[in-house]
Parts: sequence; C-alpha cells; structure tokens
Amino acid sequence: MLTFTLKSLLSRKLRLVLSGLAVVLAVMFVSGSMVIQDTLNRSIDAQFTGAYADIDLHAALKPVVESEGETSVAPAVDAAAVERASQVQGVAEARGLVLAEGARVIGKDGKVVPGTGGPRYGQSWRGESDLIKLRSGHAPQADNEVAVNAGLAAKAGLKVGDRVDVLTNEPRQSFVVAGVFGYSEDRDSIGGEQTVAFTDPVAQRAMLGGTGSFTGIKVTLADGADTGAVKAALATQLGTGYEVLTGTELAKKASDASRGILDLMGMLLLGFAGVAVFVGVFLIVNTFSIIIAQRMRELALLRALGASRKQMINSVLVESFVVGLVSSVLGLAAGIGIGALGANLIASSTDGLQVAGLGVPPGAVITSFAVGILVTMLSALFPAVRASKVAPIAVIRAAAAPQGRHRGQTWTGGILLGLGGLLLALGLFGSAGASMVVPGVLLAFVGVALLTPLFSRPAVQVLGAVFARSTPGSLGRSNSARNPRRTAITASAMMIGVALVTAISTVAVSAESSVAGDINRDLKAELVAMGEAGSASSASIAPDALAKAAEVGGVRNVAAATLDTAKVGAENQAVASWQDWAKAREVLGLKQAEGSIDTLPSGALLMNESTAKSREAKVGDQIEVQFQRGDVHTYRVAGVFADSALANGMVVPWADAATGFRSKQPSQAYFQLADGADVDQIRAQIETQLKDSPEVTVHSRDDIIEMFSGGFAMILTIVQALLAVALIIAVLGIVNTLALSVLERTREMGTLRAIGLTRGQTMRMIMTESVVISLFGAVMGVVVGALLGLAVARAMEDQGISQLSLPWGQMLAYLVGAVVVGVIASIAPARRGARLNVLAAISHG
Repeated sequence: MLTFTLKSLLSRKLRLVLSGLAVVLAVMFVSGSMVIQDTLNRSIDAQFTGAYADIDLHAALKPVVESEGETSVAPAVDAAAVERASQVQGVAEARGLVLAEGARVIGKDGKVVPGTGGPRYGQSWRGESDLIKLRSGHAPQADNEVAVNAGLAAKAGLKVGDRVDVLTNEPRQSFVVAGVFGYSEDRDSIGGEQTVAFTDPVAQRAMLGGTGSFTGIKVTLADGADTGAVKAALATQLGTGYEVLTGTELAKKASDASRGILDLMGMLLLGFAGVAVFVGVFLIVNTFSIIIAQRMRELALLRALGASRKQMINSVLVESFVVGLVSSVLGLAAGIGIGALGANLIASSTDGLQVAGLGVPPGAVITSFAVGILVTMLSALFPAVRASKVAPIAVIRAAAAPQGRHRGQTWTGGILLGLGGLLLALGLFGSAGASMVVPGVLLAFVGVALLTPLFSRPAVQVLGAVFARSTPGSLGRSNSARNPRRTAITASAMMIGVALVTAISTVAVSAESSVAGDINRDLKAELVAMGEAGSASSASIAPDALAKAAEVGGVRNVAAATLDTAKVGAENQAVASWQDWAKAREVLGLKQAEGSIDTLPSGALLMNESTAKSREAKVGDQIEVQFQRGDVHTYRVAGVFADSALANGMVVPWADAATGFRSKQPSQAYFQLADGADVDQIRAQIETQLKDSPEVTVHSRDDIIEMFSGGFAMILTIVQALLAVALIIAVLGIVNTLALSVLERTREMGTLRAIGLTRGQTMRMIMTESVVISLFGAVMGVVVGALLGLAVARAMEDQGISQLSLPWGQMLAYLVGAVVVGVIASIAPARRGARLNVLAAISHG
C-alpha cells in the first residue's frame, strides 16, 4: 500500500506542488522571522559587549521612571558616592561618568544632523582605552571644546578645529571640535549612536542641569580582585537604590533595551505566516478533495480488492506527510535566505551595526517542520476520511465525486455566526463592553467562512451575469456554479485575505477621519511648531526665540507645552505641562467634562476622560506622580476634560515640569492668529524667529493632520503586504480548481469543441470561470471585512474613534485586483483546455 501511495503521489506532482507552495510560504515567513531575530540579536549582543568591554563594574541609581522606547533619566549620583565607591576593598579606581541621551549636533545646513539608527549621547570624556581611541586632535580640555565620534563627524562633515553648535537640556551652545574618536575593530560608531564628549563640568551642566553630579560610577578593579565579592561590597557601601552591574550585565541590559523594533518586526513576519497558514489550509483541503474526486474509481477498486478504511485514510495522510515534509524543507531553506537578506538590509540602514555570522536557531528548524507537516496533515484529514467512505460499487461510476449536503458544516457555521452576532451585540450595545467585540468578530468570521457554500451558487450566478452575454461567458458562469462547495473553498482564500485587510483598513480609515475631524473642529491654532515626528521629548524651543515669535504681527495667542513620561502608581503615564493653561485651553478647544478646567493652580492636576476612566479617578482625588527628576508630587484632581486628539493624559503645572521633566524647555508651540491674518506670511516670520531651534518645524493645520495620517498610512501599507500573501495563495487555489475542472470535463470540452467552440472561446470560458470565482471571494471579503471593521471601530469609541468611515478606494481596488488575479490564475488551465485533442477528449473515459 505504501508503494502504491508513493507512485500515486508522483503521478500528480503538479497539483501537489501547488498545494505545497502555500506551506512553503508559511514556513518561509516563520523561519525567516526567527533567523532575522536570531542574527540581529546576536549582532546587537556583540555590539554592546564591545561597547562595555572597558568597564569592570558600573554603579548607578535606578531610574525612578522606566520609559519604553526612550532612554530613562537616571537620577544624579553625587561626588560623595564616588568617594565611597573608591574606598571599597578591591577597587583600584572609581570615577564619576556622565552619559545621557539628548545631545544633538546642528549641521552646516542649520538643521539637526539626522540620526543614524542609534541614540544621540552627551557624555563626559572618559579617556582613551582598548575601546576608545582618538583618531585626530586631542581630548576636550577647555569648556568650549568637544570630541565627537567618527560616525557623527562623517555625517555632519566635521573635522578638528571646526566650530559646531550643540543642543542639550540647555539652550544652544557653540563649541570647537578638539578631537575625533573611534572604537575598537575600526568602528566609527556603535549601533549608529552619535556621541558628543564634553569636559566634566560642561557635561554635568548640559546633560544633568548642574555641576558636581554624575549619571554613574565606573569602577576599575584592582589586580586579582574577585568581581563578585567587590560587586557585593560596592552594593552594600552605596546603599539601597543603587544598581551595580558588571560590564557583561550592562551590555545585556543595553542589548535587551534595543530589541523593541526587532520584536515588532518578528511579530509582523509571524503575522504574515499566520495569514499564509490560515489561507493555505483551505487550499490544501481543496487540493486533497480534488485528488479524492479524481481517484474515485481507483479508490473504489482498492476497496474492492480488500483495502480497509484505515488503509485508505493512511494512504492520504502519507501523501500529505510527504507534501508537508518537502514543503517544510523548501520553506526552511527559503526562510534562511530571506532571514540572511533581511538581517543585512536592516543592518545596512543602521550605521555601525556589524552583522554576526548567519545562524539557524534550533527553534526555527523545529517550528518549520511542526508547522509544515502538522498543518498539511490536519488539512488532509477530512478528505482522507471521505476517501475511506468510498464504496466498492463506485468502481463502475463516473470519476467525479457526488456532492453531499454537508449539513454539519452548515449547522456549525450558522451556530458560530449566531454566537458571533450575539457577542457583537453585547459588546456594542450591551453592558458587556468592548471585550466581547473581538471574540464576536472571530466567531462571526469563521461562521461566514463555513456558510459560504450555502450561497455560492446564487452569488456566482449573479456575478457571472456580467459575462453571460456571450456563449463562452455563459458556459463559464455555469461551470463556476456547478460545484458550490469547491467554488466556496477556492474563493475562501481570496475572501479571508480581502476581509482581513478590509477590516483593518476600515478601522484605520475611521481612526484617521476621526483624528482629522477632531483637529479641524477643536484646534483653534493655525500654526504649530514641533519636532518632525510630533514628539516633544527630544525637540526643544529656545524660550527667548519663542517670546520673539509671539510678538510677530498677526499672532493673537501662543500656547507652549512640553511632554514627558511620569510614573503614577505602578504604571507609566503620559504627562504634559503648558506655560499658560488658559491660552492652551482656548487654542486646543478643550471642553470641560467634570470639575473645573478653567485654571491650573499649584498642587492641582487635570486629565482627559479616558485617563480618568482607566485610572478610576474622579474630581477631588489625591494622586501621586513621580516625574523623571525630583521627588514624588501629590496632586488633587481639579477637573476632567473631554477626550481630544490634541491633548490626552495628565496636565500638571508648569513650575513642576521645569524641575521634574527631562527637558525644562518648551517642545511644542501653538500659534492662534488674528482673523484675516496671512498664514503663509506669518509662518515665514515665525520660522525666522525660531531659526535657533533647528529641530523644530512650523506646521500648518493641514500638516498636522497629514502627520497624524502618516501612522495610519503605514498600517495600510502593512495590510497590503498581508493581502499580497493571501493573493499568492488564492492564485494557487484557483489554478488547482481549474486544473481539476478541465480534467473532469475533458469529454464535455471535447464535445463542445466538436460542435464548434473555438480554442479562443474555450480559453474565455475557463477564464470567465476563474474570474467569477475570484470576484466572488473578493466581494464576500469586502462585505464581511467592512462590516466587521465597522463593528471594531464602533467598539473603539473610547479610544478616540468618533467617526465611522469605509475605505472605498481600497475596496474598489481589491475588486479590480480580484479580476486581475482571476485572469492570471486562468492562463495555464485555459491553455491546457484549449489544446485538448478533440477526438481524444471525446473518447476520454
């Protein structure tokens, strides 16, 4: 039986290869994402291991606020702590260091030098070592001198003796480049970082806001000292609140903090793999169903010769195992190649990151074979059971399999759709809340997929009416409706992909239109000055320049703010502070929800409705807030304002931000103009006044809307890539179905050719069938995706989605794309059908 199974498998290589390609794609994405992550993780580990190679031990106070996605502000270590560290037995030297993010060099074009993939550090010169070597010039000695790393020097076009302006927590300052340094192994940068090294006093003032303090202590051990013992003694000597790490531990901590983007990329690739697996299941089920239908007489003959049902099931499962095994091997090989290419492309976009040798983690191999083989065998299980039910009498019947009613599938689909609808209703209109929406969407989606055969026949008849004016079109429409279940399964690959991207696009477009509507409705400022990304934690506006900009003719109000991350309870919280709260409230168009938001006196705090709800806070409550710097502040909730796209989170008095935020300078400024003022003219004048704040750009209201829309555009780009994966598998599925259709109807097609159907008409008949199936899947996907997307968007009202919108342009493009996919998928089967020998086809048994 095994020999027979393998020979049967080899006799149908083409369709098995087509079904295996779906598995290859899924395995490729899974293994590729794992190889990329493993390669880049090892590269980052090696990079930071080298960066901290000259540190035996490092001691620093733990940050009071751990900020995700940006460097936390480390509390200042005083000179007394450095002295105490030097007294520990086994310590040869203890030296205070300053190393903090936030030093931005202004290039020769007057703008901040663009980043190169890493942080922008300001530090005290720590001397030459095995890691750091001066390549030209000398170390900074005077307070007006700096040294820069070679990567930054090349990016900014700097050399020894040049003057350079630097932005830090202090206003813009001018320095002379005294030296240019590099790193071991001839590296210009470590991970794309840009470093400006000052003298100790300047580094302390610029990066920490005062003298006599440091961010950490570099400890050099005496010869023969035990690292573990000195580490423990140092922790005891310095007391609680200090974290003492070895150079290796420090490297691991820095490496772990740098992996956020890699984790996100891995999730995206695994998302593609999930789509490929989910859609591929339908293709594999359909392929094996097709093979069973083709082999009806063959299977019946085997049953007549004594083959048991168990042997029949095992025969099909062996075929699926071989397909899964071969596909896993090919997918793993492709994934390794994709992983190597992806790792090098990512590294090439990050200056200073050297890619470690290509490695294939064991998890990638195990997961690849588990996904490839298990998915294929499970997908083939139901066709295998069908094969075991073939009666021996079927040996005298026609080869095509009769169509069953599949009532179990219909009942299951109806129940799931009903449960999904109930959960959606409870989530959208009941007291259950939005937590019911996601499971409701999933159940409804699966239910619709199972019910698709129920209405595939009438649906394709309606869609095919467009092509039914000619004889080939009419025949193609009839053929697509001949086997509703097979048509539905074939179209499911297209439906799932289109439904997924339509749902995500609907949510994204609804969010985008909501933000645009909120800004147009609430924002009273015609111009806004902020950093390029709209983030204020790094951008800064010189206070003197802002005061001059406020005096420009035609400017009625100016509201300046700074943003940061604080700690409230055990969680981080976005906080903002405005120089003049009354002006801010007017310019932002904020509406009072509870209490009073008219003023913001000392000791008071305001927040938006969503924050109040998530924090379970109400007017009059006392809330403790820990800023990046300083001690804990206790505030009374004075008022709550309505949610707005322009101001969310908590708002604290300006005086507290000046001492507690990471930057004491404004980072955003909103300019409300007088009625009838010339916006473009005033914009140019404001830009002139803010020329000494080079990382700040003056935007119009439309620019702000476009800035917010950029994030949604990225989401749409990602979902288009998901659609591309689904479309590839959909093409394979349609090709499979049409190939069987041509084979099953060989005699019928020979008869049509004999009575006058030309080769061209035969090709158009098959192409019509393909287009109708593809279009059916796309229409189902658009409708289902739009409805589910609207449901999710409606459930996200608390997250700021106030307007429901549909991506009409994308939806139309999906339908047009489905027609193109149908045409492409029909080419090979149509050519084969048109080239049939008429006499041989008529005599085909």
